[in-house]
Amino acid sequence: MAGRRPGNSGTRDEILAAATKLFSDRGYEGTTIRAIAAAAGVNPALVHHFFGSKEQVFIASVNFPVNPFEVLPEMFAAGPREEFGQRLAGLIIEVWDDEERRAPLLALLRGSMTGELGAGMLRSILEQVLMPRLEQTFGASRPVAARAFAQMVGIMMARYVIRLEPLASASRAEMSTLIAPIIQGVVDSTTGPAGPQPGAGPPGGMPNAVPPIGGPEG
Repeated sequence: MAGRRPGNSGTRDEILAAATKLFSDRGYEGTTIRAIAAAAGVNPALVHHFFGSKEQVFIASVNFPVNPFEVLPEMFAAGPREEFGQRLAGLIIEVWDDEERRAPLLALLRGSMTGELGAGMLRSILEQVLMPRLEQTFGASRPVAARAFAQMVGIMMARYVIRLEPLASASRAEMSTLIAPIIQGVVDSTTGPAGPQPGAGPPGGMPNAVPPIGGPEG
């Protein structure tokens, strides 16, 4: 009888496949445990048995090397707000430079360019997971966050997929220096009445300049 199949590894894979399709089609917020269970033909309790929560199903479906639901508040609590961009940039480059942890991220990027399933998953991650948490944690501006994500995706594509120089051979320190101002620009943008914090750059929260890579330092 549909909805009552016993749990096994095959069932888990079917749940994961159904969840991936739903997250792509409906986004994270529009997908429920009940909908995932119905699409997989299992009882909702079985989804909870394998994954525990919708958050964990989502993380498994994208095979993320870090938990996007936890990393932002954890990194925020780790030090001063004005150094958040530097801290997160270091973590991002550390993850991307690790071949094993980079693999699912590359698959997600490449999939977003070749089909709607991958594009929908990446869109869901950016619009419904990362952006809301930036808003909740910092009061960050969504348009500024969207532009920052566009820059970050382009940089990662250039370094790890296209292998464009000088990005491809840049050191971790150089890459962190490159992307830290982009991240900090999002943090320093605000939807509140106070406006951007000092040092946030021009209106819109983007940094005034991006540090050069591979050239002489000023």
